[in-house]
Amino acid sequence: MMLADKLTRRDFLAGAAGAAAAYAQPLNAEAKPPKPFYANLIHISYNMWADRRPEEWGMLAKDALPNVTYEPYLRCEDAAWNNLLKASADAGINLILMDLGDAIAYQSHPEIAVKNAWSRDRLRDELARMRKMGLEPIPKLNFSAAHDAWLGPYKRMVSTPTYYQVCRDLIDEVIKLYDTPRFFHLGYDEETAGNQAGDDLVVVRQHELWWHDFNFFIDHVTSLGSRPWIWSDYAWKHGKEFYPRCPKSVLQSNWYYGTTFRHNERGAEAYIELEQAGFDQAPTCSNWEHMENIQETFDFAAANIAPSRLKGFVLASWKPTLAKFQDYHLEGIKAFGEATKRRK
Repeated sequence: MMLADKLTRRDFLAGAAGAAAAYAQPLNAEAKPPKPFYANLIHISYNMWADRRPEEWGMLAKDALPNVTYEPYLRCEDAAWNNLLKASADAGINLILMDLGDAIAYQSHPEIAVKNAWSRDRLRDELARMRKMGLEPIPKLNFSAAHDAWLGPYKRMVSTPTYYQVCRDLIDEVIKLYDTPRFFHLGYDEETAGNQAGDDLVVVRQHELWWHDFNFFIDHVTSLGSRPWIWSDYAWKHGKEFYPRCPKSVLQSNWYYGTTFRHNERGAEAYIELEQAGFDQAPTCSNWEHMENIQETFDFAAANIAPSRLKGFVLASWKPTLAKFQDYHLEGIKAFGEATKRRK
């Protein structure tokens, strides 16, 4: 049974709003608000962008673009993972956003795990080690229909009772494994037909169905004590409905990877619209296209987002956690660390 079947929507949101308000308040009158976080997105799973394997694209696996193909095995090497954690801590990064996907052997749904997926015990050990390093671990499961190849057979069951139950099970399990994390990133980006051009099945939720499913995820994460966190690009084309309808409790990570930051560029413009609408933000920068984007994102955010709503920054390099991409990751971490030091 869905949560909405047990409570009226008004009752649930009233409780959720109370919980969010309590969460936002300091524990006592002298308590200071949390310091800004500086996050590095690291992928444990990399089955996000397409449901076809390299050979189905007419290319050899060794030549395949790593972000457009599905692979049934883990694409996170221990040495690279360890090196990126150390480099992050050394650079002043204090939060690791872990894209889990199908890289964990979940107790609730082991059928979605790839070969050599981390065990639950391995995940717990890594969480404990990261905390000792001063790195706050935060989970991410992307429930955008454009980035959910990791869901395996359930990718083709979007918006069905089975889908809701599986998603609920996974969120429940991950939140318990993380001992109720401060945030839970739900992804929810790029759900368009164009972003699924490589998929065998294209799924795009629209209109009230999009809102129904979005609210399902937001409500469930909130009810378990974590703050929902999303990518904000849905607002690029749907801002008129998104800004008034999205709960302010949802942390927004808009993204723009260019260098001009002119207000007529949709990604940059959304930062200003989110600020005007009163949302908390954690802007996302990347060395994906331009290394300069990292410092310029920090500068643009400082000039256009109120300090009280600027909760942190995210580095998203968008490459697998593999040795062959390690130097690329490290270059991004170095530039991001330099930007954080200038801000401090």
